[in-house]
Amino acid sequence: MKKNMRCLRHRKWTKRSALALAAMVGATVAVADEPVWSLGDPHLNTVPRTVAEAARIEAVTALTTDFTKPQRFEEKSAGAATVRVRRDADAFSQSSGNITFEDELNFKVGNGLFRKLWVSSPSSTLASDGLGPLFNARSCQRCHIKDGRGHPPESAQDNAISMFLRVSIPGAPQDAISEIEGYLASRPDPTYGTQLQDFAVQGHPSEYRLEITYEEEIVTLADGVQVSLRHPTYVAADLGYGPLHPDAMLSPRVAPQMIGLGLLEAIPAADILAGADPEDRDGDGISGRPNVVWSAVHDKPMLGRFGWKAGNPTILEQSASAFVGDIGISNPVFTAGAGECTDLQADCKAAVHGDGDDRIYEIDAEGLDLVTFYSRNLGVPARRDVADPQVLRGKEVFNETRCTACHTPSFVTHRLNEQPEQSFQLIWPYTDMLLHDMGPDLADNRPEARATGTEWRTPPLWGIGLTQQVSGHTYFLHDGRARSILEAVLWHGGEASGQRDAVVEMSTADRDALIAYLESL
Repeated sequence: MKKNMRCLRHRKWTKRSALALAAMVGATVAVADEPVWSLGDPHLNTVPRTVAEAARIEAVTALTTDFTKPQRFEEKSAGAATVRVRRDADAFSQSSGNITFEDELNFKVGNGLFRKLWVSSPSSTLASDGLGPLFNARSCQRCHIKDGRGHPPESAQDNAISMFLRVSIPGAPQDAISEIEGYLASRPDPTYGTQLQDFAVQGHPSEYRLEITYEEEIVTLADGVQVSLRHPTYVAADLGYGPLHPDAMLSPRVAPQMIGLGLLEAIPAADILAGADPEDRDGDGISGRPNVVWSAVHDKPMLGRFGWKAGNPTILEQSASAFVGDIGISNPVFTAGAGECTDLQADCKAAVHGDGDDRIYEIDAEGLDLVTFYSRNLGVPARRDVADPQVLRGKEVFNETRCTACHTPSFVTHRLNEQPEQSFQLIWPYTDMLLHDMGPDLADNRPEARATGTEWRTPPLWGIGLTQQVSGHTYFLHDGRARSILEAVLWHGGEASGQRDAVVEMSTADRDALIAYLESL
């Protein structure tokens, strides 16, 4: 791994040299042929890029310097997979624009399983029982409402169904994964596991009730506009199984939006790693790092791509971990019929589970694959107002402020023999898929694989302007503390402090243009 990390630090030189050498000899070899560059690609059946293709891709994904008109294909956020913009709450619930007629049926069946309400065991509906005994929601859709963003409770009467607290305690040296350099060892809380569940089936106490209080801070911008930021405090109240471990680390998480996941999975690991600069060798203050996690499916280290800290390598594993953790549903990847119940929750462990009949798991491999297919093929709506003068000015401000240092506008996906919807598409997700230190104000102080307590994966920005339409709110960041895009920007710290300060000092016109641009995404 140390050798691989040394290669990674010199990735830009290595990539250019490989291209130049191959061009000199007229080769048509894959650009991503170095072992470190293939770290974590979830697709085994890919077609290597030729040198000529790599050069074309480099040109088409280069940052623009012309802000008088839109870039070519910029309105097609997901390439051929882009979907038309609906004007209702189902804008994020459409299948990929290039899906085949045959696969449309798989998408709809997967959607049915995604929306399915699970029930407790024993039940006459054997295909739907196995809920919990501890859970955060009864279906995937109840967290990812309309396939959009979750939200924190909006009042004392509102539940936290699309938000929960992750929990862990510091690990011992033997908990480290030796194959992953820089792995930050942690352990589940001995009583509560790796996340807190605020619901339980009849006869069992839930684990806790989430309490949030906010303290408002007024930030005055250079033009005199005042913006209120709310600092949250989280409490795991009414603990049902005794106290948390004294060293318990809690991290609030809201459910992220679901669109475009298959395209993010199809970005070559080489292209993501090429953007990393862990030692900030170019001196720009931005030092993105890849998270590297252990894949339960592939039984090896892989590039983390999904989750707020890039803690899962594939959509399949993200889906499987959500089934067992959020709903308490066993599956071929995570097989515990009791879900997140721990050894110290004896009654929960001993309860009747849905894998006690003819089923081996509460959702089988076919069902998990269909949910994965659905999640992989949720279409990204087209951009709006790409030629609007204010939006174009906002794009220029976005680039001048170097927001693109983390929110990389575009990539070209792998050629995939078995996934035509995601194959070789020019996409515009506005993320580098890397971890960045966002400063102490956003820190959860809880590590995850190689991610520290201050690091978060750059979230994709595509679809951000449709959040109100889809989700009925404009709450952003990992815990929904920001009530607007502007508040989310003002929470940026650490590596993004310079960009935040630039927004504070902007003229009203430029700041309005920047927000208009982001809302067009």
